Amino acid sequence: MTNYVEEEIYLQSKSKIQDYESVLGRSYIEELRMLGERLSGKVIQTVNSTYVGGGVAEILSHMVPLFNQLGVDVRWNVIQGTPEFFDVTKKFHNAIHGKDEKVFPEELSLFLEVSQRNMNEMNFFGDILFIHDPQPVALIAKRKEIGRKWVWRCHIDMSNPNPKVWDFLRGFVLQYDATIFSSPNFAQQLSVPQFLVPPAIDPLSDKNRELSRDTIDSVLNKYGLDGDKPMIVQISRFDYLKDPIGVIAAFERVKKNIDCQLVLAGGTATDDPESEKVISEVRERAAGNPDIHILLIPPGSDIEVNALQRAAAVVMQKSLKEGFALTVSEALWKRKPVVASAVGGIPLQIRHRFTGLLCHSIDGAVYALRQLLANPEYAGWLGENGREHVKHNFLITRELRDYLLLFLSLGSAEDVIYL
Repeated sequence: MTNYVEEEIYLQSKSKIQDYESVLGRSYIEELRMLGERLSGKVIQTVNSTYVGGGVAEILSHMVPLFNQLGVDVRWNVIQGTPEFFDVTKKFHNAIHGKDEKVFPEELSLFLEVSQRNMNEMNFFGDILFIHDPQPVALIAKRKEIGRKWVWRCHIDMSNPNPKVWDFLRGFVLQYDATIFSSPNFAQQLSVPQFLVPPAIDPLSDKNRELSRDTIDSVLNKYGLDGDKPMIVQISRFDYLKDPIGVIAAFERVKKNIDCQLVLAGGTATDDPESEKVISEVRERAAGNPDIHILLIPPGSDIEVNALQRAAAVVMQKSLKEGFALTVSEALWKRKPVVASAVGGIPLQIRHRFTGLLCHSIDGAVYALRQLLANPEYAGWLGENGREHVKHNFLITRELRDYLLLFLSLGSAEDVIYL
């Protein structure tokens, strides 16, 4: 365990809050400034389990500096843990997604022991403690000593959690002042307030901004990809729940009729001990097929991810379970047709046959891929609709607004703003 004085991260955003006026208009940004002023003097301490890898770290890396530009003092810490601790929390993650995980008493004891160590070593300075996902959920025990306001934000698909594991975690969740979920389908029977805040993308980030054709071509050349052959792309962590083996199976069937190539690109996360095993199995499954490209992309490779999505003929997200899948909104923002599983928060982003195509199986994915590859005009129409849908619902400015209003609601009655 390390000393937490050195663990707080300070971020500088490449974008300024005023830059978003070109996307949404001045009045929207002025409203954000007004809400931020009402939180002046409050400190929000956000805590998760990693600074890099995975959607939560990515969201926070963009949101924290924008909050600070709005005059809201938001600071970011991570908990520390051993590999054995993260093995246990990965089981929690899978169990919340509905997997029948066996979590043994000694593993629960280890989780509580490491959580207590974090409570002993971490500096709790926030007026509002903003805790993300199961890994740091037990920090709420500190509330008895220090008080403050506590919010638990769950980014995971909670539609069908494993009852035993959820019962254990629920004991901590019920001690929070409020909870936040990404989709209405994830709501639980809780005695504390529940808020719906879907995640969102940053349209001005390196991952989502416009790129030149030369930049896109240089990325394709870097990875040995054929820019003239239609490309199916799935970008996500190498995780069983992203079903990369199922993506390969669907591609192989599509390839029999349509000449195309598949790109499975993504990285690993420091709090996900399964990812190395998954990528090894994916590489073994793809071996010998020159049209399947498995790319392990390090954190911070946002330009590469952007270029791959922009070069795609179709973007896939064939998850078995999913908290939200921001890769869908990223692709739609780039006007790309998307084929994705109807799980988690994906149906909020894809309105079937209007902003993309939803599937429920490998057979469904094969049918949708063939339809889009054979009908570029229809694929383009879906992409245009998808960009508008994201613009109005899944940009980071909307997420900032939701959180500002939520934080204000935790204060005194005079802090609440009715809009």
